[in-house]
Amino acid sequence: MNIAYHIVGVVAALWIGFSGFSLFNRSEFVVEPLQQYGVPQTWWTWLALAKSAGALGLIAGFLIPAVGVAAAVGLILYFAGAVLTTLRARSYGTAVFPVLYLVPAAATLILQLAR
Repeated sequence: MNIAYHIVGVVAALWIGFSGFSLFNRSEFVVEPLQQYGVPQTWWTWLALAKSAGALGLIAGFLIPAVGVAAAVGLILYFAGAVLTTLRARSYGTAVFPVLYLVPAAATLILQLAR
């Protein structure tokens, strides 16, 4: 179980960290949907910081478990909010994309608590 936790945690952190980096970088594939959903541009840096901090927190959780739990819970809430944002914007076809980030964060939390 410990090996699975570390593998899933690293993969989740890299995946979510890439998402944060892409938002910092204002990559078109991230920015375009945010504009369509009506997310104010003034929020983008804060959203990128939240994703990046969560990704770093997942890694820090290997050494300080409470930080990893807090990071995973925060990321789960973040991406649940992202799902709600896509649904509120009636972009039902894209609601799956935040779930692709939510699931690894949740799996990391489950595996960490099962250790």
